[in-house]
Amino acid sequence: MIKGAVFDMDGLMIDTEKLYVRFWIQSAADFGYDMKEEHVYAIRSLARKYSIPKLKGFFGEDFPSEDVRAHRTELMNAYIAENGIEVKSGLFELLGYLKRTDRRIAVATATPRERTEMYLKIICAADYFDAVICGDMVTNGKPDPEIYLTAAHELGLPPQQCAAFEDSPNGIKSAHSAGCMAIMIPDLTPPDDEVEPLLSAVYNDLAQAIDFFEREAETN
Repeated sequence: MIKGAVFDMDGLMIDTEKLYVRFWIQSAADFGYDMKEEHVYAIRSLARKYSIPKLKGFFGEDFPSEDVRAHRTELMNAYIAENGIEVKSGLFELLGYLKRTDRRIAVATATPRERTEMYLKIICAADYFDAVICGDMVTNGKPDPEIYLTAAHELGLPPQQCAAFEDSPNGIKSAHSAGCMAIMIPDLTPPDDEVEPLLSAVYNDLAQAIDFFEREAETN
């Protein structure tokens, strides 16, 4: 029986992936680089140890990845301070259902802890989670399974008893490799031929995923 649920954050719970795309491109342009959407898609949910080589592969070894990232964060923080954060459809319906049915809930995000806690506080979601695992709390980030293995451990559950919610291919690979039941809620891109075999389910929004738990409960 599925006793736990682990959530990615950006693009899954909050509509920030479009902001990452916008501000990565803007920040890179400010440094004189012509970054495109496909470059940002390629590093979605990747830990720095994986994203930095990709960026240098796209733009050359002299690409100042950390400076561009820091500037992107400044631009994005200024936007959020003025405009707030949009919550993805169905988030609180699903979180409420999971609480009512006594499932344990965690976050597993590539975002650093300080920013994760800030975002969860802004959208008033922090109290729903029993554990929060962030990119700067693990050695190997997504697509490595470590972050999902850590989240399951913190929930006191084997990964096989956890459903993992993701919007990105790299996140799905991480969750599936850990042994979780990987559920995709597509955001910027639909599942492709590489990702589809790894999925336990795909839904248009988070509230629809309640059906996954109800059907799973009926078979146990």
